[in-house]
Amino acid sequence: MLSRHLDRRRFLLGLGGLGAAALFTGPAQASLSAPVRKLSLHNLHTGEKVSASFWEEGHYIDDGLASFNQVMRDFRSNEVHRIDPGLFDQLFLLQHRLGQQGEIQIISGYRSPVTNAMLRSKSSGVAKKSYHMKGQAIDLRLPGVELAHVRNAARNLAVGGVGYYPKSDFVHLDTGPVRSW
Repeated sequence: MLSRHLDRRRFLLGLGGLGAAALFTGPAQASLSAPVRKLSLHNLHTGEKVSASFWEEGHYIDDGLASFNQVMRDFRSNEVHRIDPGLFDQLFLLQHRLGQQGEIQIISGYRSPVTNAMLRSKSSGVAKKSYHMKGQAIDLRLPGVELAHVRNAARNLAVGGVGYYPKSDFVHLDTGPVRSW
């Protein structure tokens, strides 16, 4: 009887191990276990650059997040908004997936409702309920990485929305549902 109990226990432990391995198989998932997460952001409209850690020892770092919120503000209105920390996790995963640690160029971060409405009046590519207005989106470039590679890597992460704008030379990422266009 004891032998049968141990066999069942080993079987269940094995299943649990397989399940855990499935959750952490790719380099992207493994990188979230890094003890420190750091990004370098460059806002192309303001020229501002910031390099900061935003996660250490299992916790988000308020100072790092605040510096990112500042550089990703709506530069037209100078309005700072809280950016979803999950977006920074996505950026960290994306860079890890691409084997890149350089700067992330920001085309657009947070947009106030007024700015979004103005941009929407000039372009059909701006969503009425844009994730940019929620602090959940970024339009970006990674210097030295082909835009299509950035798009493909972001899609493969399957952690949010990915938009591809080759004519405007940027990729959109957001923390909304997984989808791409």
